[in-house]
Amino acid sequence: MATAASLGIQYWPIFLRATGVHVGCCGLTTWPYSQVDGALQLGIHLRPEFWKQGLALEASEAAMHHAFGALQVPVLMAGHHPENLPSRHLLARLGFHYVEDVYYPPTGLMHPSWRCDNAAGSGR
Repeated sequence: MATAASLGIQYWPIFLRATGVHVGCCGLTTWPYSQVDGALQLGIHLRPEFWKQGLALEASEAAMHHAFGALQVPVLMAGHHPENLPSRHLLARLGFHYVEDVYYPPTGLMHPSWRCDNAAGSGR
């Protein structure tokens, strides 16, 4: 909530239009590891029963469009659990490229981090 108040970004809830069922969340937050001014983090968390339905791609594309368009963010970063291959494939499909592994204290593991640059004028 503090990030929403100070920066106008957050993880927004996702609901199915047809039923109103809560699916998960997707959005933007700060990226503590970046050395790029203005870089933000893209994140998505879906309930398992909604995996493999294209919802992660759709929600991520909308968040990226907002970041690169309205917010004019220069760079988006993302990370995932090292064993989460579907997240790796999603990030590659979205145009992110692998940068490095970063230590993530909550899991005690090195997590892959990914980067996607704002193509000037693309609005993605």
